[in-house]
Amino acid sequence: MPDNGPAPLLPADFLFGAATASYQIEGAVNEGGRGPSIWDTYSHTPGAVLRGENGDVACDHYHRYPEDVALLTELGVGAYRFSVAWPRIQPSGTGPANPEGLDFYDRLVDELTASGIEPVVTLYHWDLPQALEDAGGWRVRATAERFADYARILADRLGDRVTRWITHNEPWCAAFLGHALGRHAPGTQEGTPALAVAHHLLVSHGLAARELRASAAEHGRAAEVGITLNLERLVPATDSAADRAAVDRAETLHNRVWLDPLLLGRYPDNEAETWGALADGSYRRDGDLEVIGQPLDFLGVNFYRPTKIADAPHTEPDPARRTAIDIGTSSPRFEGVRHTTMDWPVVPSAFTDLLVDLHRRYPGLPPILITENGSAEEDTDRTGERVHDTDRIAYIRDHLTAVAEAVKAGVDVRGYFVWSLLDNFEWAFGYERRFGIVRVDYHTLTRTPKDSYHWYRETIREHAAAHGTTA
Repeated sequence: MPDNGPAPLLPADFLFGAATASYQIEGAVNEGGRGPSIWDTYSHTPGAVLRGENGDVACDHYHRYPEDVALLTELGVGAYRFSVAWPRIQPSGTGPANPEGLDFYDRLVDELTASGIEPVVTLYHWDLPQALEDAGGWRVRATAERFADYARILADRLGDRVTRWITHNEPWCAAFLGHALGRHAPGTQEGTPALAVAHHLLVSHGLAARELRASAAEHGRAAEVGITLNLERLVPATDSAADRAAVDRAETLHNRVWLDPLLLGRYPDNEAETWGALADGSYRRDGDLEVIGQPLDFLGVNFYRPTKIADAPHTEPDPARRTAIDIGTSSPRFEGVRHTTMDWPVVPSAFTDLLVDLHRRYPGLPPILITENGSAEEDTDRTGERVHDTDRIAYIRDHLTAVAEAVKAGVDVRGYFVWSLLDNFEWAFGYERRFGIVRVDYHTLTRTPKDSYHWYRETIREHAAAHGTTA
């Protein structure tokens, strides 16, 4: 194992895991009765994805999942977080389940449980069935209702072995990268409709949580339900009043739009300052906050880097024509720190700050799972097929240390999932950016553990040994 220093000691029952997502690794987009998703459409749109790449094959996990579970087993993780492709279960997003799709996830869950690995299932990691997008997508409430139907299908089928469910992964990306910035599927630039998307994603979370728990109760099973948010640690570029006000708007765009309805039962009080007339509330109904505010058994937090915020002119002068992401801010570059190949600044202390601030702002905060954390690196230091990814090891080690510091400060963090098990399709960046602790040769699909894989494996073993348990 490369000597990049030890990981911090975390609580004895701390859960170590690894994470992936369906469209990024599965491939087999036209097999097993799967229908098209918005990411199939978007990735085949000229100019949408770097080098015109797509997820048609990806890592071919659909056929190679036993090999990938074997990698997880050797890694020694206690849990594997993966997402289900909605169009594998309901090709058009409605109606009866596709038996072949359910059978695939049945086999995957069986393989995991036979290996002593807990399956942690994410219902939605952005691959909306295209047929639902054609009918209005997340802009319309009907999609939230269809999502609840889909959740019930999965709970009834997999709930005897899956007890931990995540409704959504990073709804910010689905709502704002996809419908305001236009850099994710479906690739539109909208104002009020993007805010409607955000709201309906939250409503769908609440409806799905009810279905997951109802299924568990009917079958005499356990079910823990959470949601994963990519929360931002936002810092003002200067101490000016304008920059501090810009941070307040950015907090609502990135964090409070989700956290306040979920945890406080109310909408952010500065929506008008953030979005102006775009936040007209036309997409809301009486009772929505009650639906959204279903109790969370845990909160998933994805974190990669902090963001610096400065006050700036709006991109679009006409308020009525602005997109939902045009809130009068800019993001100056962090200077004096290393940046990953995503050009994201590496500031591990910001992770501690985020978690401690979250704990302070939201009394009664549920336990936290770090559901994604990792780094994209060049991975050019190689001996044969072995990748000596010392920067990635340092990143993971330092962010685990940041988690440990938050735990010392009283934050209830229960686990950490590294992103990602495999190099994979990195959305609009295609296959250029590599986050995996396992290298994937995209020509042969050969998997080769990197030095970070071996370091993480040893970290898990050392943690178990320090607490007198087994890994």
